Amino acid sequence: MIDERGSFAVTSPMPGPLANLLKSIKKLPARVALMGEVLPLKDEKAKFARESLKEVISSERSMIEKFSYTVLGILSSSSLGVTCRGDNLQELFDADKGYVVFKFNPSSCMYIDSTGGTHEVGLEEVQATKPDPLSSYTMSLIDGINQSEARRRALILFCITHLSKNAKDAYLLSIDQKGFDVLGKVLGPVRSDGSREYQWREFRIPLREEAHSVEIFCRQLVEMEEKALKSFSNFTGL
Repeated sequence: MIDERGSFAVTSPMPGPLANLLKSIKKLPARVALMGEVLPLKDEKAKFARESLKEVISSERSMIEKFSYTVLGILSSSSLGVTCRGDNLQELFDADKGYVVFKFNPSSCMYIDSTGGTHEVGLEEVQATKPDPLSSYTMSLIDGINQSEARRRALILFCITHLSKNAKDAYLLSIDQKGFDVLGKVLGPVRSDGSREYQWREFRIPLREEAHSVEIFCRQLVEMEEKALKSFSNFTGL
């Protein structure tokens, strides 16, 4: 290695129709820029890292086998399919040649929001942060919901019943254990000539309780869909 300095940007890939929508409205995905040192691990620590990765892959595969019909139904609608992120790393163990394991020691962290604004994040906050329990399947869940016409209609109902926004279209933008963000196409402000146009706006919808697993998230989502449909039917008489 010539230089141990390193930097990289971290973002979540936007699968399926969501990527095309964000591109059309010129909305950038939020991302994190990290700077620091990249150092090779010694053999003993590298071996520990490999073993830890194997355990993660095995754990995720075991979890998939126990998924309920509801979870599998959402994941199977995704173009990514019912796979775990560990499957993409399996080739590291299947390959004949060895790999050198490096450790990245961050020295600074910057959060870049969807508007391009930058926000410095303290390293102590980064180190104290725990992975979201849904992170392994976030992209598959988002794409599975966005690829389903029925669930897209439910997102529209969420905008109407939870936010009192008259939406004509909606996509799921992101999810976490506390709730999810929806990109809804709603009426904008009244113009000087009295006209109004539909605009894409981002909304936050909280969960009733924190979802510490994919099962809990999907169960709450289905309950919210049923409640929103019932509320809309009672209001409209349909």
